[in-house]
Amino acid sequence: MTSPAATPSGVPAAFRAAMRRFASTVTVITACDHARRHGMTATAVTSLSMEPPSLLVCVHRQTLLHDILLRAPRFCVNVLHSEQGPVSAAFGGGIPPERRFDGEEWQESEHGVPFLRGAQANLFCRKAAAIPYGTHLILVGEVEQVELCEDTSPLLYHDAAYCIAAPAA
Repeated sequence: MTSPAATPSGVPAAFRAAMRRFASTVTVITACDHARRHGMTATAVTSLSMEPPSLLVCVHRQTLLHDILLRAPRFCVNVLHSEQGPVSAAFGGGIPPERRFDGEEWQESEHGVPFLRGAQANLFCRKAAAIPYGTHLILVGEVEQVELCEDTSPLLYHDAAYCIAAPAA
């Protein structure tokens, strides 16, 4: 594996500004490693393949969730509803990790992975690959089970603010 080339001056700031122009669906990634459970707000999630059904999740390597995901065989991607901004804020650091799963809306899968009842979707994944790159870990999750909410109104994040989807004129 070759190391990344040096980044030209000005590119990191321009890249950050360009990424703020992406509107992304807000998710909370959850996992447990038999000793600890944790969750974190993330927008770096995307579909990968329909055969097998799989997705990519990118997590910063200096987070507690990264350490847990390295040990955990499974994780869940909880796609947030437009009214779940407080959940995103809580899992983005708004409340301490040990209190993030307080409340009846948090349940556990048969494998002990916490998930948010009432989310837009819950994608229960088996970790198929973990690839370090730069500051992040790229996880490939094979989707084993999906739960869907009837009401479709995802929480979006764009230019450092929460947004909701609306039909284009």
